[in-house]
Amino acid sequence: MNCKRRSSWPVSVLAVTFLLITPALCRAQNAPDAKPGTQTLQGTVTRSDESGQPSPVQGVQVKLTPESGAPVLTTITDVKGHYAFAGLAAGSYAVEGTLDGFLPYKEVVKLAADGSVVHDFTMKLSAVTLSVDVQAQGETISTENANTTTTVTAKQATDLPRAEQKFKEALPLVPGVVRASDGTLNMKGTAESQGMLLVDSGETVDPVTGSFSIPVPLDAINSLSVSKTPYGAEYGGFSGGLAVIQTKAPSDTWTHSVEDLFPLLRGRSGHLVGLQYWKPRFYVSGPLIKKKLNFTEALDYDFDREPVRGLAWPINETKTNGFDSFSSIQATLSPRNILNANLIVFSRHQRFADISSLVPQTASSNDGQRGFSIGATDAVQFKSGATLSTLFRFNGIQSNGNPQGPLDMLLTPDGRAGDFFNTFARTAGQLQVQPTLQLATKSWHGHHDIKFGVDFTHRFYSGTSASHPVQILREDGTLAERIDFLPGAALHSRDTEVSEFVEDNWTISDHVTMDLGARLVSQSAGRAAAFGPRAGFAFSPGHDHKTLIHIGTGVFYDRVPLLTTDFTDNPTRVVTLFDQNGLPVGPPSILTNVYLQSGSAGAFTPTVNRPKSTARNITSSVEVDRELRRNFVLRLSFLSSQISNLAVVIPFAGPLGTSSFLGLAKTGVSHYYEFEATVNYKLSERDIFSASYIHSYARGDLNVLSDIYVPFEQAVIRPNIGGILPSSIPDRLVAWGIFALPWKLAIAPIVDFHTGLPYSTIDGSQNYVGVPNVQRFPSFFSLDVKFYREITGRLNILRHVGGRTARIGVFSLNLTNHSNPLDVFNNNTSPQFGRLSGFQHRVIGMVIEFKD
Repeated sequence: MNCKRRSSWPVSVLAVTFLLITPALCRAQNAPDAKPGTQTLQGTVTRSDESGQPSPVQGVQVKLTPESGAPVLTTITDVKGHYAFAGLAAGSYAVEGTLDGFLPYKEVVKLAADGSVVHDFTMKLSAVTLSVDVQAQGETISTENANTTTTVTAKQATDLPRAEQKFKEALPLVPGVVRASDGTLNMKGTAESQGMLLVDSGETVDPVTGSFSIPVPLDAINSLSVSKTPYGAEYGGFSGGLAVIQTKAPSDTWTHSVEDLFPLLRGRSGHLVGLQYWKPRFYVSGPLIKKKLNFTEALDYDFDREPVRGLAWPINETKTNGFDSFSSIQATLSPRNILNANLIVFSRHQRFADISSLVPQTASSNDGQRGFSIGATDAVQFKSGATLSTLFRFNGIQSNGNPQGPLDMLLTPDGRAGDFFNTFARTAGQLQVQPTLQLATKSWHGHHDIKFGVDFTHRFYSGTSASHPVQILREDGTLAERIDFLPGAALHSRDTEVSEFVEDNWTISDHVTMDLGARLVSQSAGRAAAFGPRAGFAFSPGHDHKTLIHIGTGVFYDRVPLLTTDFTDNPTRVVTLFDQNGLPVGPPSILTNVYLQSGSAGAFTPTVNRPKSTARNITSSVEVDRELRRNFVLRLSFLSSQISNLAVVIPFAGPLGTSSFLGLAKTGVSHYYEFEATVNYKLSERDIFSASYIHSYARGDLNVLSDIYVPFEQAVIRPNIGGILPSSIPDRLVAWGIFALPWKLAIAPIVDFHTGLPYSTIDGSQNYVGVPNVQRFPSFFSLDVKFYREITGRLNILRHVGGRTARIGVFSLNLTNHSNPLDVFNNNTSPQFGRLSGFQHRVIGMVIEFKD
């Protein structure tokens, strides 16, 4: 729904002002209250393993409810399973513990006036699923939230075999998340740039491209969740999927770990030729001020020489060098006021970032990124039981792309030659402030948990882009086309977005829950006002409480792509065609950069006025979860995702010597449908298995702006055509498990089998031949296995490296050595037309880790 701009901004400003001054007003009202007590209630939460030995449980939410009617207090157990409440008065308290995969715990504890109490308790396992807590026989299915989420814990991400111990490597474990041939992620049928990554509730993406470019070290992550149907109104700024990282709370006892400490040496013809990779990871956490201030530091270093098959050694490698740092503190300002803050600092440089079997190092581009993300959340609980959380986060990123030299770029039927044509540099920032007020639970025909707030986001960037000529050559080496570039203007852009949201999690009974909410969005460079209603429904029918039905629908508005707001400042393309004798066919065509206004019957009119619109997504879903037997759950779901108003690039080339232009329109669409069948089976406390089959359909416009300019600008911009999307995978089977073996051994396999990615046939002028993306690579198959053993006890392998647990093992990626080609000679004038290239190979490595 579009409204006049005048009606939106005053509401936004008033809402921001109200929520920002609320903490001061409420603290002032609470100031005269009686003095808090001096007693402490603390303890350790454990679970029993197969041998009956207790082990601590991290991440349990412990809620303390005083029978006196005083405000409810909550905390989270640390890595030692420890929790503590200070400043309590004498009396009776209800202690509750909840954690996904465990049965809820509740018991009343009495706290005397003359001392503190240590109260330890044990959590019992329930059936484990990825999004719904199906409890033991006779218990009820949890319907506390109508949203469905798939979660990968930090332990699972570490235990499973991955090419790199990075959070982005774990995302393809989630059904519906696939990795394209260029390494980018696709969620819900859309590119990574259309999704959103939240770190401790703060937006943590590149302000310009929207990519997940701000890394979080894996050791700092407590859980990684993906939601394709995030119907909560508090979520906004995306038209694709939502990924959420919850970091580990700093520990109140010192703990540390050292992982991947030893490098992998590289051999050639029986001789050592240096390092292939070295990716050590360090983690330390503990109290700086006992019971007041805790600290965490996680640091990853990355040195990698990744070979590409199809190119000759030693000029066949992408070279990566960089580091990621995550620092966090948790300050207990009072029993009712907790401050969490973190700082991410990163730097990464890739030489020959986009090489392939058809792109040698000399024709590739270097890619560099560095920056930081700083955030803080202040949570205050009032006497009424309401909680005000104020989120602050600022992201700053510098990125650049540079070719290997100044030569013209050559496009031949057999691949690329010369030097890459474009150089860019960007400096970008994003400020986010989000105050959210969670009211105390209200009772009316059930229980209502009402939340409302304001999300203020300001994004900006400046930069440069310059290009040198591109030559398109025929098979005989003659020049067919030349693309020159006129100098562009300095690039700069900004957008301010203010969103108000309200949502109600309405628990009607232990069988029925509804999530109702809405989000109003105002964008200075996009929609003046856009209204997005959302609704989710969870229902557990029957008396056995073993079935859960989810139904939901919602409207989502994406953030403004900053690359659209200064599109006309990009270098102008000048295209000249040549005959077989190397002579120009006619005068060159100058493709002026313009914005396009859509008219009737699909016609477009060039205009200097930027279209103020952003992508809108309408998602609907239905899901059924059924516990077939204890610890064995089947999920069936169907998802529909429709996106409109995407920014697309459309070239219009008139007759030779006449007016031509390269236009940007906000008329792009995409459609995605998905059917998913997933089984989750927990054989025992130490054994877990998950398998998913996904059948999907993805269609839409092929010239979406992010595909043309991210991560590197395309040399040839073909006509915009609607068809099969490059990320479309109709059928996929992904299965993984972690299984305990005798003698403390464990094995963790991953199987990924899916339809091959699509590609298009092109001609000697690099234009489409026939329908794009109807050709496909062979089916992809990969079996990855990790085999390891854990050794417990105080270990001092090196003087300063030790711990209570060591993990030693081996892993193999693509164990069967399946070819899985990444490239194909798709130019129909090439003598090698149709030949596959860029085959994958088996990778074997070692695992050596030390942890407290």
